[in-house]
Amino acid sequence: MKKRNFFALLTVTATLLSSCGGLNKMQEMAKDVSYKVTPQVLEERGDKVDVKIDVAYPAKYFNKSAILTATPVLKYDGGETAFPAKKVQGEKVEANNQVISADGGSVSYTGTVPFSADMMKSDLVIRVNAELKGKSLTFEDYKIAEGVLASSKLVVVDPKPIMVGDKFQRIIPDEYDADIHYIINRSDVRMSELKQEDITGLADYIKQAEANERVDLKGVKLSAYASPDGALDLNDKLAQRRQASAERFFKNETKKAKIEAAAKEGFLAMNYTAEDWEGFKKLMEGSNIQDKELILRVLSMYSDPVVREKEIKNLSAAFEVIAEEILPQLRRSKFVVNVDKIGYSDDEIKQIWSSDPDKLNLEEILYAATLYDDLDTKLAIYKKASDNNPKCFRAINNVGYVYVLKGDADKAQKAFEKAKGMMDNDVVNNNLGVVALMKGDVDKAEQLFSSSTGAGDAVNYNLGIVKVMKGDYDAAASYFGNTNTVNTALVKLLKDDLNGAMATINKVDSDCAKKDYVKAVIAANQDKEDVALQSLKAAVEKSKELKARAKVDMEFAKYFENASFKSLVE
Repeated sequence: MKKRNFFALLTVTATLLSSCGGLNKMQEMAKDVSYKVTPQVLEERGDKVDVKIDVAYPAKYFNKSAILTATPVLKYDGGETAFPAKKVQGEKVEANNQVISADGGSVSYTGTVPFSADMMKSDLVIRVNAELKGKSLTFEDYKIAEGVLASSKLVVVDPKPIMVGDKFQRIIPDEYDADIHYIINRSDVRMSELKQEDITGLADYIKQAEANERVDLKGVKLSAYASPDGALDLNDKLAQRRQASAERFFKNETKKAKIEAAAKEGFLAMNYTAEDWEGFKKLMEGSNIQDKELILRVLSMYSDPVVREKEIKNLSAAFEVIAEEILPQLRRSKFVVNVDKIGYSDDEIKQIWSSDPDKLNLEEILYAATLYDDLDTKLAIYKKASDNNPKCFRAINNVGYVYVLKGDADKAQKAFEKAKGMMDNDVVNNNLGVVALMKGDVDKAEQLFSSSTGAGDAVNYNLGIVKVMKGDYDAAASYFGNTNTVNTALVKLLKDDLNGAMATINKVDSDCAKKDYVKAVIAANQDKEDVALQSLKAAVEKSKELKARAKVDMEFAKYFENASFKSLVE
């Protein structure tokens, strides 16, 4: 992260320690050696601290027979961490180190050390040991930079588990179908048709629906048809007569059954179709009749019913089978009773859960868990669902889901592994990745998340967290997208998009301490002191941990001597 207004290039002087001939001269001239540290304030990234130091040695500095061993060292309270050493040598030294001539020269050094939180408040010093003709001298440590930024450690490690939803429907549409079939060119209702099971059960179904308080009887639709053979005007009149005969039958039956709803206006909706070509096509598609594909092609090529009938009848062998197997099924009046089955209300489900949970079916009990905010109650419901339905992947997965929300990674893992044994899919692999991240196994979490991208946005968010932790801010930004989260704002900050970071953090709908702290860091980088200190105040009031961090956070270096800042963190 590029930082402004921190530290300029440091040119450091050393103090004369002893009189050692050529070494003494090199130490005296140490004030003329320059060090440029990049970045000016070191940064943690992916749990590592990288440094680049460009060193310029002046002319007449380097003794031709000397060897210098320079070691960058981060010094902090309670310890220090040394970067790998770098050796340079004079022109007459027979070794394989970089040579610095008497005319001067430059060295570019890079190094990496593991990060620790103690490094945030630290000094980067150069520790030099010089050797010349068997003599050795260690110069005093001298400071070339200060502190380590560790803003990526502000990432909110809150990976999202995925719950598998219920299929509960409070209102379920249902219907009852019954058909009256007719002889060719006839419209009278035969006694044999009235004895068919669907017809004999029609009135009973309607009466029971009317009496059931958990069934909303919507009405009955009557559709009458003629088959698509014969003259169109004849078929039109025939379909009308069939509608009328079916209507009379229905009214007589419902009157005998004393079905009050049937007498209401609009309860029976009617229509007729003179030639049922749609029904014909459907029956043909499901048949094994010879020349079936040719007949279907005729239907697609011609819309004129007369032409259709003529072309089909030309296929004489096929038409004989059609006349015997297909057309009789189309000479009918069809009743469709429409109802809505009404399930338990939310209050009823909660009451049943409290008094007699075994009365709830699987979908109802899974839905019941969504009616409670209390995690212990949710867990008890999902456990009950799993006990009652031991092969239900959703129930045991959701047990693990609640354990994640409760912060119990071990129990969550046990539940998810059991779920995976039932169904190995993206959801459960994401959830196992969540557990791995909770336990600090970032590599395993990344592997599981990467294999679970089909499970949706939660996986992208989880991968974004991993990428921040690994220092890949571009990938993290891609995974977070335009979401309004603390982590999204943090990544924009890490990528130096300060305006974008502030816009995002202002849209975050939460009242967490890290939101305020990240906003304070963004404002500090924008030189908005009032916003920075106001936001920091809100953060430290909520979190002692963040209060302690702010004291050593180089993001606030410009405020370390500010009285208002000191009052917040001390």
